[in-house]
Amino acid sequence: MPAVVSSPISPVLDQLCDQPDAAEDELPGLLARLAEVPDPRKPRGVRHSLVYVLALAACAVLTGATSLLAISEWVADAPPAVLDRLGVRRCPLSGTRPVPCETTIRHTLARLDADALDRAVGAWLADRRIQPGPKARRAVAVAVDGKSLRGAARAGGRKIHLLAALDHTSRLVLAQLDVGDKTNEITCFQPLMDALADLADTVVTSDAMHTQREHAEYLASRDAHYIVIVKGNQKKLRKQLKALPWQRIPLQSRTCESGHGRGEIPRIKVCTVNNLLFPGARQAVQLKRRRVNRKNGKVSIKTVYAVTSLSAEQATPAQLANMIRSHWQIEALHHVRDTTFAEDASQLRTGSAPRTMATWRNLAIGALRIAGTHNIAAALRANSRDPKRPLALLGLT
Repeated sequence: MPAVVSSPISPVLDQLCDQPDAAEDELPGLLARLAEVPDPRKPRGVRHSLVYVLALAACAVLTGATSLLAISEWVADAPPAVLDRLGVRRCPLSGTRPVPCETTIRHTLARLDADALDRAVGAWLADRRIQPGPKARRAVAVAVDGKSLRGAARAGGRKIHLLAALDHTSRLVLAQLDVGDKTNEITCFQPLMDALADLADTVVTSDAMHTQREHAEYLASRDAHYIVIVKGNQKKLRKQLKALPWQRIPLQSRTCESGHGRGEIPRIKVCTVNNLLFPGARQAVQLKRRRVNRKNGKVSIKTVYAVTSLSAEQATPAQLANMIRSHWQIEALHHVRDTTFAEDASQLRTGSAPRTMATWRNLAIGALRIAGTHNIAAALRANSRDPKRPLALLGLT
């Protein structure tokens, strides 16, 4: 049953349903992107095409399915019109539309090339993110951060850890990869950035773990910029930053924020320094956050230091403060996956299935954000009442 007229997401999805397939002609559609994923199954005995199985799973997660069982239940109830649009193969004798069972879905996702699926989904989302115009002053920024799937563990107890790159403005996941057993996020940074076709003039933000000289040199080789937080893992650089004459530097940006039961006043000072102990560093940043807990009135002040390859002509102090603050959009994504999709509660552990489900969640959240949806949970409930809504969101109408 479709959402009521008062639903805040109904008008957006209705507009999507009415749009022609012009965008599908201009950019590769989701089915075309999914066709780039290699089929891990042996050709003999295959009843359902890989694109068909993957598209069904993507649509099911957009209705709020949080497990493979929930995906198979949605697939079993999908109406003929939805199956036809996703490429079902009708039985020539009976005319029925067979759908994959839970076992087929489980085995397919477990054996899937997860890297290829992430590339396909990331490319589809990247094609649809908001591109700044030629006169836009706002820089394109990408946040890099990792997340462990707490309920999914490999043999030996190692949790699956995924490193992702998220666009600040559109909040879409552009790339994602699995941090393997014998490595860490630091060694996976460059392979993650390699998945992004064009990094020119892009500002990459990250936490202190990725304040690495090799990362800065790599970004410079691709004509990209960085803003990195400096903590104890770069002791000499942090000591150099703390020794700068911040008392003589005027306050350059001050904002007031509120939320989660506290008020925050970030103050930023920026100075140009050419001898910082970090490749390509052009400016040093001191950010002081004054937080007031509205419940008990407790006040805390935290000082954060950062460096950036952006010059004073390329970014104002206010723009730097905004990019540092908006880096946490990727933490908001992790929060939605945990609370709305119960990601950390999932104990799916077989093969590539845990990572594949994380990719479907990224796709679902991204598709809803492209449509202008703010309440992800409400949108999923609305999608569950109308099987055609996921098709509209994925451009498959």
